[in-house]
Amino acid sequence: MAYTVLLLNFVFACQLLLLQPLVSALDGQSVDAAELFERASQSIKVKSYTDALDDLNAAIEADPSLSEVYFKRASILRRFCRYEDSENSYQKYLQLKPGDSNAEKELSQLHQAKNALESAVTLFESEDIGRALEYLDKVVIVFSPACSKAKLLKVKLLLVSKDYAAAISETGYIIKEDENNLEALLLRGRAYYYLADHDIAQRHYQKGLRLDPEHSDLKKAYFGLKKLLKKTKSAEENASKGKLRVAAEDYKAAIALDPNHTAHSVHLYLGLCKVSVRLGRGKEALSSCNEALNIDPELMEALHQRGEAKLLLEDWEGAVEDLKKAGENSQDEDIHEALHRAERLLKMSKRKDWYKTLGVSRTAAVSEIKRAYKKLALQWHPDKNVNNREEAENKFREIAAAYEVLGDEEKRTRYDRGEDLEDMGMGGGGGGGGFNPFGGGGQQYTFHFEGGFPGGGFGF
Repeated sequence: MAYTVLLLNFVFACQLLLLQPLVSALDGQSVDAAELFERASQSIKVKSYTDALDDLNAAIEADPSLSEVYFKRASILRRFCRYEDSENSYQKYLQLKPGDSNAEKELSQLHQAKNALESAVTLFESEDIGRALEYLDKVVIVFSPACSKAKLLKVKLLLVSKDYAAAISETGYIIKEDENNLEALLLRGRAYYYLADHDIAQRHYQKGLRLDPEHSDLKKAYFGLKKLLKKTKSAEENASKGKLRVAAEDYKAAIALDPNHTAHSVHLYLGLCKVSVRLGRGKEALSSCNEALNIDPELMEALHQRGEAKLLLEDWEGAVEDLKKAGENSQDEDIHEALHRAERLLKMSKRKDWYKTLGVSRTAAVSEIKRAYKKLALQWHPDKNVNNREEAENKFREIAAAYEVLGDEEKRTRYDRGEDLEDMGMGGGGGGGGFNPFGGGGQQYTFHFEGGFPGGGFGF
């Protein structure tokens, strides 16, 4: 037993003797400021700034009089826009090395960067986006290239200016350096959201919420996106099922959720326009299609639907213009059919309305047309209007021309289809080369009503 105790003591003593040099070496390393400074310099070369700062702080504790440590530390802190700590280190260095031109130059750059960052924040709040970006790009990020605050502010400015691709690029660099940067994940998600790349946006929001489930802005963005997609799907499904009024309300509700989301709302406005056309709501359809075209002037489907809306509003010329443009590079039969209809209606709008001339409806029976004709012909016969003979003759010509078309079943059918009747010898009903009930010769003519007329014919 005594032998065993003696053996254990011997082993323990050997271990102490063997470990003592190593402990002494480590103690020596912890207090060797020059070696810590050299290691920090190597870390800076490989951009391991956190490790470098740890070693520089340890070097200052080991030897507070080593001036170069303060200078190096100040430069790193300025790089990360930790301006107050950086300035303190520069001041400490200048106490040890008064008048050093490099330190004074970098301290001046620090003040420029600090002031520029403060100005950029103020300009962002006042929505002066261009100048804010200029301060960041030309001053802050030049002197403080690792400044996370400046980089995130730049991304916010890019989002406001709708440069979403640049915002995605900038946040990519931030996330590469710190993949768990919640604000960068949020801003990058918003950039994808405003590009209507909703799946990728949702993945960024979800990643951020896995890191911090209670992050209020991430929660708002994530659930806001889900609500928008749900309402959009409801609108589209109701439209496809023919539930047009419900679909219209769904489209309006989806648009109201985020009117600034133009990459998505352009399709919502188009959907609302199509539904409104099908409901016969011309004004609402026109307004919705105008909104879609304000966002994307080259959206031909919106142009087509706006043409349909203008047809509902009897804006024939506007409809023809829109439908022609929509059909220029399209083989869509619906567009060309609508264009043909618009051109026909435009043409019809520019000719005499013979139904109006006789004072009858478009659905009037032949007998009703004949009665109206006889009544008006008697009323406006020149022999009955000796005091206003010229006006009466013009009116009488129109009445006779109207009856020649509407009193003939074939001509009436062609007229209703919008076909030209000029080849029938029918002019404008008041023009020079059209139908003339007075004949082409002298002043005397006899005009008889078919089936007789009270008082017989009128001769003069």
